[in-house]
Amino acid sequence: MGRRVLLVRHGHEPADDRVVAWLTQAGFEIDSRKPFAGELLGEPGDDLGGTVVFGGIYNVYETDKHSFLNEEYGWINRCIEADVPVLGICQGAQMIAHHLGAWAGARDDETFEFGYFRVDPTFEAAGFMDAPLWVTQAHFHTFDLPDGAVRLAGNENYENQAFRHGDKVFGLQFHPEVTIEGFRRWQNQKWDVYDRPGVQQPEEQTRLMYEHDAAQAEWFYGFLDNLFGSPS
Repeated sequence: MGRRVLLVRHGHEPADDRVVAWLTQAGFEIDSRKPFAGELLGEPGDDLGGTVVFGGIYNVYETDKHSFLNEEYGWINRCIEADVPVLGICQGAQMIAHHLGAWAGARDDETFEFGYFRVDPTFEAAGFMDAPLWVTQAHFHTFDLPDGAVRLAGNENYENQAFRHGDKVFGLQFHPEVTIEGFRRWQNQKWDVYDRPGVQQPEEQTRLMYEHDAAQAEWFYGFLDNLFGSPS
């Protein structure tokens, strides 16, 4: 497997997430790019060991409004065709589902998961998630399951929380990459969403964060081990 992992980002937040931490520890070369700022993604050559499409603020279907999304969809398609491991997180998961022909967007009720919510593995999730897990969430968009994909996790708010397409393409609606420090930033930045339906209040978020963050981190690092392996 190649040594380079390309990270597709949709904002200017500090690169202090768990994807970066794991890749650094594992010895991968991190190639971080921002198509929304005009950066191109190129071709998945032999040096590419995988790609991660991060979350963001963009509606995945608004390619006319945000033309850079077409660059990202082309990249996702080329990586899938090249049999490269692909991970989509939140917006990234919605983009993979949308690219594979499924609907993605906001439901009519717009239930907003912002905080720490339990997700439950499906029967098909053995080896992916073997027990319920409390995870970081920040979304009110979702997606339908693409044809041929396997649903791996869900909860009472959103049925589709994780899926697998083939053996190397995964979509996670939740944010296991976000550390305590990263979520603290979100709490300060998203002060205007606390009156939305479904949003936990800061005190509850903080309590659940300290209770469940370590287990979430352990699970995510194991998942990345399985998905990306070791660089060659």
